[in-house]
Formats: sequence, structure tokens, C-alpha cells
Amino acid sequence: MTDKPGQLRNLQYIVRDIGRLIWCAIGAATGIGLALWFVGGPSSSFLLASLGGSSVFLFGLTRAAATQPRALFGGHLGSALIGILCFQSFGDALWVYMLSMVLTLIYMLAAKTVHPPAGANPLIMIHEHAGFFGLWQPVGLGIIILALVAVVWSRLLPGMNHYPTNWFEKSPPSILWGGWSK
Repeated sequence: MTDKPGQLRNLQYIVRDIGRLIWCAIGAATGIGLALWFVGGPSSSFLLASLGGSSVFLFGLTRAAATQPRALFGGHLGSALIGILCFQSFGDALWVYMLSMVLTLIYMLAAKTVHPPAGANPLIMIHEHAGFFGLWQPVGLGIIILALVAVVWSRLLPGMNHYPTNWFEKSPPSILWGGWSK
């Protein structure tokens, strides 16, 4: 004898989960599409590579600390600024890329603004020989668009967690980074 109500319940969960995956995909596609369109189109895709990773966080991990505005904006703008300052000060030698990455890691951990996709920004800023306007476009404008799409997207489907869940949540939430233990 089969358990018809149990099978029906399992099917409902599968349909619900597929629906959520599709909704996440629609949000991510809309967010990155609008960011690329406003910031400069497909020719800027290399510059916006870090925003692709941010889309995964915003539309797939909406409640994660690394997704909240403190980490999203602080991580992207801080890391881009570090890359720009390193390039403006030292050029684009290999050691400058390394320095910018180390400074970005230190900044994000100390400021509790860890947003992993933003770790690409200093390397991108150096590679593109970016000036300070790069903080506004592509970085600032791109993350503003993604965040606004996430705010609207998360409120359109009933039952979704609204973005942001905590404006100033620290990422990481404690001083115990990486391999450190109590």
C-alpha cells in the first residue's frame, strides 16, 4: 500500500523548491541585467564580474551576513578604493596586485564588511587602471542597482525573506575569523 498523502506532500515540496529556484534565477538575471545595462552594457562585463558573485549572494543567500548592506556596500566600495589607491600609488606590477588583495582582506575582516565577490574588485581596478570615478561607475552604481532590485524582488513573492534582513549586520559576526578558535 502506498502513502498517497505523503507522496502528494513530497511533490508539493519539490514544486515549491523548483519555484523558489526559478524566482531566485529571475531576480539574479534582472539584477545583473539592469546593472550591466546602466553601467555600460556587455563591454563592461569584465568590470562587473564581482557583481555576478554578488547576485548569487543577494538572490540566493538573501539572509546571509555577507549579503547585508554593510557587507555589500562596504565590501565593494572599500575593496575598489584599495585597488584604485594601490594602482594610483604604485602602478600595476604583480606585487601591487598582491598588496591590494592583502589590504582588502585585512580591511574586510577588520571592518566586518566581508563580501567575498568584492574581493575581486581591487584586482579589477588595478587591471583596468581605474581612477576614482570607478567608485561611482561601475562599482557604486552597479551595487545600488543590484540592491534595489533585491529589495523589490524579495517583496514580490509572498513568503520570501525581505532584503535586507539586517542593515548593519557584521560580516563576519565575530572576531573569530577563519581558522581561529576560542
